Amino acid sequence: MTAETLDPAARRRADAEWAFDAYEAVRERLPSARFPSASQTIPDLGAAADSFDAVLLDAYGVLNVGETAIAGAAERIAALQAMGKRVMVVSNSAGYPKRHLMARYLRMGFNFAPEEVVSSREAALAGLAAQPPRRWGVMADPQFGSAELEHLGTAFLADDPAAYDAAEGILLIGSGTWTEARQALLEASLRARPRPVVVANPDIVAPREDGLSREPGHYAHRLADSCGVVPEFYGKPFGNIFELALARLPAEIPRDRILMVGDTLQTDILGGAAAGLRTALVTGHGALVGMDVGGAIARSGITPDFILPSL
Repeated sequence: MTAETLDPAARRRADAEWAFDAYEAVRERLPSARFPSASQTIPDLGAAADSFDAVLLDAYGVLNVGETAIAGAAERIAALQAMGKRVMVVSNSAGYPKRHLMARYLRMGFNFAPEEVVSSREAALAGLAAQPPRRWGVMADPQFGSAELEHLGTAFLADDPAAYDAAEGILLIGSGTWTEARQALLEASLRARPRPVVVANPDIVAPREDGLSREPGHYAHRLADSCGVVPEFYGKPFGNIFELALARLPAEIPRDRILMVGDTLQTDILGGAAAGLRTALVTGHGALVGMDVGGAIARSGITPDFILPSL
């Protein structure tokens, strides 16, 4: 029986297991962290709110699935904000320019100020600002244009092999229009002439309405395995995005009073713990749907402080 012939629940479970194994296969490229000895199960985020002054939230699988807001998420965020909590989104949504990202959250019913949304795209752009100028070949959806990338001298990679060879560096932003044929062109070009690879979204998968999509991190790790390149990652679980987010919070808030909430053990929970934050794993909508959550925690060794079904 193939994945295509499975019933929807079994297919979600198979996808979740595949994604979990894919993250575990690249653990040596991810940060290390210390974790609590056990997790506390809570009904929702309100049950732990008194223990925190700031809450950092993943987007996919926590606030939304694809373009659809998760039921009750906007109300929970509004309640936390009304309590005086500092609430921020910390997302690997690198494919969207900031203006588009803000309009998207507003359309889904979330009320965030621009400084309260930190994306891996912003982290990557900050990192690139310290690098020498290059002609960047970009994996991204052209429908969003070159907004925020104009100064980089970028060219979208498509089906022309010459564009891959002309690039002085490779920038992986969004994989919505990426294909296996384009991946083959990129791998062949990098094997012939290794160049820097910057990854603005380390996610291997993201939960969408029709299942788990393959994200830039998936293709980046394939490049590392097949071409021997060492990708430079920006975004969760790496520290650069957390430092960017924490710089926007009052300095007097201690890290153990900041909660990172996410749906993926190897990005949100690992990254939050590595940054010295406490963590909460949402299990009802994202990367672990259909899996034995306790078994996944035991297999990975990544233990969140809290486990909850939804916000």
